[in-house]
Amino acid sequence: MRFCQIDQITLLEPGKRIQATRYLSGKEDYLRDHFPRFAVMPGVMMLESLFQASALLVRATDEYRHGVVLMRAAKNVKFADFVQPGQTLTITSEIFKQNGDSYILKALGTKGDSVAVNARLVVECIPDSDTSPVDQYSSRYMKQLTEQLQQAAMA
Repeated sequence: MRFCQIDQITLLEPGKRIQATRYLSGKEDYLRDHFPRFAVMPGVMMLESLFQASALLVRATDEYRHGVVLMRAAKNVKFADFVQPGQTLTITSEIFKQNGDSYILKALGTKGDSVAVNARLVVECIPDSDTSPVDQYSSRYMKQLTEQLQQAAMA
């Protein structure tokens, strides 16, 4: 992930749900243009936070086989509040339905007590062969990232 939009995983129930956080420090490169006098997290980055947490949840399921997790659709996306520097977006994602390698997840991003974004995400796992060096590297990287994000919550 080039732009990791998750700082910590605070809860992970494999196959069920995940809770993660993203602190907006104000030093993010994209805030220089969005917007110079009223810096806010772009909606696409809020949606990316929901997807990244959801992808980590899908990777933690028993049925997951190595490969890529792709977002096929973002449905009923609603942006309800701004996230500004100094604020934390708390992301919660739950598996709503699974059909083979496809998952439907309910994802929610809150800022304190107010909802900032919510959506229903459709993701699909594209399995690679277990012998692929790229797949092996990717799997190790994502496992290490998940462990680091969980440890960050404990620190």
